[in-house]
Amino acid sequence: MKWNIVADSSIDLFNMEIDCEDIKFSTVPFVINVGEAEYIDNENLDTNELITAMKKCSSASCTACPSTDSWYEKFNEEGNVIALTITSGLSGSYNSAYAAKNMILENNPDKKIVIIDSLSTGPAMVLILRKICELISKDKQFDDVINETRQYMKHLYTSFVLSSFDNLVKNGRMNKLTGFIANKLGLLGIGIGSEKGTIEIKGIARGREKAMGIVINDMKQRAAQVKTVVISHCHNIEFAEKVKTEIQNIWSDVKVTIIPTRGLCSYYAEKNGLIIGYASGM
Repeated sequence: MKWNIVADSSIDLFNMEIDCEDIKFSTVPFVINVGEAEYIDNENLDTNELITAMKKCSSASCTACPSTDSWYEKFNEEGNVIALTITSGLSGSYNSAYAAKNMILENNPDKKIVIIDSLSTGPAMVLILRKICELISKDKQFDDVINETRQYMKHLYTSFVLSSFDNLVKNGRMNKLTGFIANKLGLLGIGIGSEKGTIEIKGIARGREKAMGIVINDMKQRAAQVKTVVISHCHNIEFAEKVKTEIQNIWSDVKVTIIPTRGLCSYYAEKNGLIIGYASGM
């Protein structure tokens, strides 16, 4: 049985982490508009260039989700299709993929296509992809893969740490003076992904140690036993490593992976930001 797994570029991966001839993994890109410039979130995007452009641009920037045509092209390839999108609470990517699915089924009603709303982004999507591949490797049937993946997602959580408030200010989500003071004082914003796939601010801290403390305490509250963690960092490998060490000091058998953010997550996290996805023990 052939499997065709497609994700939007919020997943922070370009290639699948395991080699399996029956599974094809690919992504469809977001487009990020900064001033007059357009950045396509693919292998050729320089996230440093993107971040620099965002910093220099005084006006609000914006993103465009993958087109229905780009999803359609991927869905039309061989194999059962599982599509994975950023939370529908922040983007229209899910709706775009769903429209492509309906177009495919008009011509090929027997093709199996499922769109999974991750209710998250970045590292949590990596964990979902790993789970899908694990289930496929066990020769699970299509419906069982989907059902067990959805059950697994109930034990996934996301936290993030922001070191810049520029995007929030430029897009009118934070008072300009408040954002200016926060940036000057070196304040870090700590947030979590809610069960509905929205972002909730957990707190603001001065300094990495305090920010890390808030993140770790939130992890303890939401997941008594943490088993796997993926940390996406936006040009901040040093802080990511410190968070990894602290997590492993608390949960000794936890597996922690650190990866760089792609374009979309770099846009949201901004330079030095972290996004942390983790799964509780099951």
